[in-house]
This record gives sequence, structure tokens and C-alpha cells, in this order.
Amino acid sequence: MHHCQHLLTPQTLGISRSISSFHFGSDHEKKVYIQGSLHADELPGMVVTWYLKQKLKLLEEQGRLKASITLVPIANPIGLGQFVHGTQMGRFEQESGQDFNRDYPMFGPLLAKQLESELTANAKENTQRIRQALADQLNALNPTTELKSLKIELLKLAYDAELMLDLHCDWEASAHLYTVPSAWPEIEPLARYLGTKAQLLADISGGEPFDEACYEPWYYLRQHLGLRFPIELGLKPVTLELRGVRDVNAKQAQKDADAIINYLIYCGYIEGDQSPLPELLYPATPLAGCEYINAPVSGVLLHHCQVGEVVSQGQLLAEILNPLNDELTPLYASVDGMYYARHWQRFATAGMLVARIASSEANRIGNLLVP
Repeated sequence: MHHCQHLLTPQTLGISRSISSFHFGSDHEKKVYIQGSLHADELPGMVVTWYLKQKLKLLEEQGRLKASITLVPIANPIGLGQFVHGTQMGRFEQESGQDFNRDYPMFGPLLAKQLESELTANAKENTQRIRQALADQLNALNPTTELKSLKIELLKLAYDAELMLDLHCDWEASAHLYTVPSAWPEIEPLARYLGTKAQLLADISGGEPFDEACYEPWYYLRQHLGLRFPIELGLKPVTLELRGVRDVNAKQAQKDADAIINYLIYCGYIEGDQSPLPELLYPATPLAGCEYINAPVSGVLLHHCQVGEVVSQGQLLAEILNPLNDELTPLYASVDGMYYARHWQRFATAGMLVARIASSEANRIGNLLVP
């Protein structure tokens, strides 16, 4: 195992932060990249990466690694140190108000223009050319703020991976994941091992999150140059939502780490006997099919369903209580689907996002992610 530090651009005098990365099996051509807690107050992924680190140390000593694996347990040292009156604020940078998982740079158009005259009829050679061009683009950047340097350093660590796992969690949720339609057949075993109850697919989700920034160059080049040159899906992106913010415990984290190791064995990144595949708990659905249910009024939330339940159109999910005028405002599901996530707060403000349902009918356009 090699431990590296990646310094960020200081935002102010006297404060210097860095990203720590841990590298295993560095002599292998194939690469897997795994990071945790890009939203710094989402801790389940941080714990899972720590258990993965212990397991990968042993696997490396046993000579069982068949790929280079990079772990970043704390992907966001900036957000990790942001507290307001004792409450951690790890989703948005306080300096700019930007979400730490939005507005990553996209390189597809630049690469298409550059590589149009350089690609060949050999898909493997094209993959290497694309990765080298990506490296050149990233290394040429000179980020002027700490936030921009964080984003660039993370992309530098992940850009050349075949598989990228970004570990997050939701407010209150069952385990679920995001990936792209073309990668889903290869990602489905991971969903089985982890027992995810929603699998949300989209090529473009909007907002330029980290997983999309890792995938976008390959998607763009395949769309614009794929008829002329063979271009592989060079990177398969996955964002894992490891339940809710309060689901931080050793037993569950060890189970999740074991599931990821089983998947890496299944894919051939680690040598070992494949564990039997469990059943898929819920089929993949389009991210554009998610129903987002907002509170029409303010009041106390009284839930009638639990996350992880399959619900039906017209089913009562929750009520909003106004104890001043005795009104109960019902919230109903307008689609059939998997009730996979809800807000952890029990007091709703008018317009607050309360619940989300994964359905099979794509009926949304524009930015598809939670703001």
C-alpha cells in the first residue's frame, strides 16, 4: 500500500488542506477508483472505505489483486471542517455556496476536437490515447481556489479507472445506486451483492456531478466519433447511496465492504471464488422516472410508509400536521414504484422535498438530481 498526499490550493493564509489517497496493486494495468464522503457529512462511505483499506492490505499481501485499486476515504477535507454552531455543513462550500458534487469540468468537446485526427481502428489504442489526452487536459489546469483544486485533484485520481465508485448516502433511504444505461449490465451484480432497492439510470443527469464528469468524455466521444472509430466505454461510473446519514455502524459498513469485495472478485479485479449472486431486489429504472414529492404547506410530517417499500399510485405516504388549525394535508404517491428516500427532518417548510419514488415511466426533463 502506498499513501499519497495531494495538496489543495490554499484559500487563505495559514490553512493548508490535502487529499489522502491509498494505492494497492499499483503494478497492474486495470484500475478501480473508490472514494467516500464527497459530501463530507455523509459518513457511511467513509467507514466503508476504511474497512476496504484493511481488506485490501491483506489481499495485496496475499498477491490476489489483479488490478490497481485507489481508495480515497475522505474526498472532501474542506467540508469535513465546516461547522456552524456544532452542526457539520458538508454538502455546500461555505465560501461559494456550491454543492461539492456539482459543476465539475467536462472535457468531451475539447477531446473530440483534439482526437478526431488521432484515433485509429484499434479500440485499445484509442482508449490509451483518450486517457493520455485527459491527463494532459487535467495537468494543464491551474485552479485558483481551494474548491476548484479539490475537484481537479479528485478527477486526476479517477480519470484512468475502468470502474469508479463514489460512496454517498441520503437523508433517510434504502441503499440505492446511480449509473449509466450502457454500464448497467456490468453493474447489476454490484446491486445484487449490496442489496440496493433502487437502480437509477441516466447518461446525463444535469448539474455536472463527479460521476458524470468521469464518464462524460467517453460518452461524448462515443456519441460524436463512435461511428468513425471504435471507442470503448473506458470508465463505468457508479454513485452508491449507502442508506441514510444516521446509518453509520460497524456491522453494516463491514457488510457493505464485503459486498464490494465480492463484486470486485466477480469482475476479476481480485482473485478468488465468486460468491453466489443474490436476487436483484428491484429492477433498474430511469432517473427521469423518479417522482419527487414536495410539501405544499408547512407542518409536522407524519409518515405512513417506510423507505424500501413498493408503493402504488394513490397510496398515502405521509400527512402534514398543522396543530394550530387542526388540518392534516395528505401526501400521495402519483406513480407505482419503489419508495427509496425521504427527508430526515420531521418538520416541513412549504416547498420542501419530502420523498422520492423510483418508477419505470420517464416523465421528467432537465436537471434530474436533487438540488
